[in-house]
Amino acid sequence: MGFAVSDELLGTVVPIVVYWIYSGMYMCLGSFENYRLHSKSDEEEKNLVSKLTVVKGVLFQQLLQAAVAILLFTVTGGHAGASSQQPSSFIVLASQFVTAMLVMDTWQYFLHRYFHENKFLYRHLHSRHHRLVVPYAFGALYNHPLEGLLLDTVGGALSFMLSGMCPRTSIYFFSFATIKTVDDHCGLMLPGNPLHIFFRNNSAYHDVHHQLYGSKYNFSQPFFVMWDRILGTCMPYSLEKRAEGGFEARPTKEFKED
Repeated sequence: MGFAVSDELLGTVVPIVVYWIYSGMYMCLGSFENYRLHSKSDEEEKNLVSKLTVVKGVLFQQLLQAAVAILLFTVTGGHAGASSQQPSSFIVLASQFVTAMLVMDTWQYFLHRYFHENKFLYRHLHSRHHRLVVPYAFGALYNHPLEGLLLDTVGGALSFMLSGMCPRTSIYFFSFATIKTVDDHCGLMLPGNPLHIFFRNNSAYHDVHHQLYGSKYNFSQPFFVMWDRILGTCMPYSLEKRAEGGFEARPTKEFKED
């Protein structure tokens, strides 16, 4: 007698497993000093929260996300569109992915930007994420629980519902979104990284945002940079080699003068 696992459960659990496996891989690569955006000493000295606290915070947020995901699948009856089966057409599947990516990017850009512009929300919610001045992989989802609920969980729910994807498709989409989010916070610029080839929104782009000079720029996450470009919040940067090894994302001259 076989044990069947529903797509709804997989769509909830698999992205969490992917998060820790993928971030764990990056933590193992953290000793590659020639590809780090910050030195290990900077990571230890500048960050305002311990790694143990980060792990606990991320696990708590993932627990909340799982509860909301199960509730969402229950309310929608297991599907958001016309069919609960994975589409056989690649074009339909691709359109659902792109739609979900655009919905998630739009939601996260405007809410993320508002968290910065509203002093109360920044102080009491979003500042927790920026305790990681030097981002690292498993700190990608280190947020205030309420921010995580609004920014990530609600954004994910909207992406799922408005794209019309089924639970099976959501397994792949949310796993991919998780990989992209972890990659943006990994603190490494590895040569040949396909995510850096196909997306301008990479670890260096987001690292600029985590620095003091970039707190009013580079709000886009996790996929495209379109809203930053359209609304003038994109801070261009150059990737310079540090004398002690590794890279540094430095804002361009015209932004230094503004």
